[in-house]
Amino acid sequence: MTTLTPVLSAFWDEEDSYTLAGYQRNGGYKASAKALKMEPDDVINLVKESGLRGRGGAGFPTGTKWSFIPQGDNKEHYLVVNADESEPGTCKDMPLLMANPHSLIEGIIIASYAIRANHAFIYIRGEVVHVVRRLQQAIDDAYKAGLLGKDVKKGYDLELVLHVGAGAYICGEETALLDSLEGFRGQPRLRPPFPAIAGLYARPTVVNNVESIASVPAIIANGIEWFQKMGTEKSKGFTLYSLSGHVKNPGQFEAPLGITLRELLDMSGGMRKGHTLKFWTPGGSSTPLFTAEHLDVPLDYEGVSAAGSMLGTKALQIFDETTCVLRAVLRWTEFYKHESCGKCTPCREGTWWLVQAMKKLEAGEGTTEDLDKLIDLTNNIAGRSFCALADGAASPILSSMKYFRDEYQLHLDNGGCPFDPSASTLFKSTAGNE
Repeated sequence: MTTLTPVLSAFWDEEDSYTLAGYQRNGGYKASAKALKMEPDDVINLVKESGLRGRGGAGFPTGTKWSFIPQGDNKEHYLVVNADESEPGTCKDMPLLMANPHSLIEGIIIASYAIRANHAFIYIRGEVVHVVRRLQQAIDDAYKAGLLGKDVKKGYDLELVLHVGAGAYICGEETALLDSLEGFRGQPRLRPPFPAIAGLYARPTVVNNVESIASVPAIIANGIEWFQKMGTEKSKGFTLYSLSGHVKNPGQFEAPLGITLRELLDMSGGMRKGHTLKFWTPGGSSTPLFTAEHLDVPLDYEGVSAAGSMLGTKALQIFDETTCVLRAVLRWTEFYKHESCGKCTPCREGTWWLVQAMKKLEAGEGTTEDLDKLIDLTNNIAGRSFCALADGAASPILSSMKYFRDEYQLHLDNGGCPFDPSASTLFKSTAGNE
């Protein structure tokens, strides 16, 4: 069995892990002190050579992203941290911010110094008021300790602002986030130009996920070789896996990239008693579904991609045999329809029609030809929208049809859902209701 690698979560069980004193007791802010003595370009190169990849979904190399910021352009540079975690089933950034907010703040100090930014922003989801309060307290404490503000390093100032969003899923898309941060309606921008050239206030900007930035201090403190001993050849290091659903002990598991679901299930006590795995998501509801045949797929960027899905946010939602796959996919589809910003027609109209089609099928109405129509409809949405939201809506439908077409047909043959709605502990049928 692969051993867990607690780094970000190493001290979550300590009563004061979220405080400045608790963080510094465990070596906090030593990495930023070390980085501030280095040249900014050396910091970028160190992160680049470590192999750290973005932990927010796409897995783009973090150091490479930093290196895209033009230097010597006499423009203000910005660092923006995307803490708008709202993918259904995803829950890694919020526990991290509750238990260890100073790891993010220290990472922000290092990243901002590296890209020569004097202003940094954290864009956080508005519903998580308890997390907002804890993070704001951590920022205030860092200011009082002289870790933020004037002369973080002699001649280098850094201002950090926590911006609370208004609960729009679309603002998890980096350019929509930037529009919202500027005070506009959160909608994706046309690219190019990319944020590295014209981001926040049309200035060079780096947008990174919470976990990506929070991982940087440990790399600076322990070195490249230490980081590269974990993970796989192309997916280096440790990461947080969110295990939820029909498992005995759901929660956060910090492990090397490349661990398998089988190993994680063993660590969590397995499926709930008397039940078996039916399907699961490797990276949140916007990624193609996997089944029991994928239990040994390495959960790294290359392994999951080769198997036909995406690692995404590493939100492992586990469903047993009592779950109706149509009902689960319908719930997700309704979410994407509700959260579509409406900017482009394929997403605005397409997600509405997907919901109507899925409701009809889940109710056992229609014919076998409607299954092919659903696939055709989904294929005409995926890859044709302004951003990836419509792709996320299409993924669970197409993958569920791939692995569970017989269950779709069973609904039609049965004239309704063959599953007892009360049997599923995760979903409640609302078919036919808006």
